[in-house]
Amino acid sequence: MLNVSLLPHTLEVMSVARTHFREALSLLSSLIEDELFIGSVDSASDALSSTLRSGGKILCCGNGGSMSDAMHFAEELSGRFRNDRPAYAAIAISSPAHITCVANDYGFEKIFSRGVEALGKPGDILLAITTSGNSPNIIEAARSAKSKGMKVVALSGKDGGKLAQESLADYEIRVPWEGYSDRIQEIHIKCIHAIIDSIEISLAS
Repeated sequence: MLNVSLLPHTLEVMSVARTHFREALSLLSSLIEDELFIGSVDSASDALSSTLRSGGKILCCGNGGSMSDAMHFAEELSGRFRNDRPAYAAIAISSPAHITCVANDYGFEKIFSRGVEALGKPGDILLAITTSGNSPNIIEAARSAKSKGMKVVALSGKDGGKLAQESLADYEIRVPWEGYSDRIQEIHIKCIHAIIDSIEISLAS
């Protein structure tokens, strides 16, 4: 027998879900037709592929959900994505021991830049993920990468924030969305998968 008391709540939840899906579809549809945006993804893919082909490595960083994306990106390259192939050199700066040590001794804004300082070298590339472009620890990581002679690929959003203002990214994939950051993160993970696929195809040829 149908519990009528649950029906309004169920309809409300369904409506929220539909709103999320429609909003995501609208943003995705607009970006598919944006040649500058697609070009930025292709350019970043080429740069990351070139780094790996020449013997360099990719360092990745992000906060919260963006850290999860950075870790996902790195493990898909050192492990596998779609095809069997050699492991590729990608490291997410995500060790809890490193993060808490640096945050305690130098401040939270240094947690990624110290990792870049320790592991980065000329010819490497940093993938910096920030939905706002304003995360202080991401800004510091990009500055550190530039000082080490590394290139920087940024996955950003909104107007690009301070990362764009300081021209810290050699390659920027910016999601021009002014709403909640979850929409930007959803596009970021689509970009990540497209980039990994592109890397696998490029390095296999």
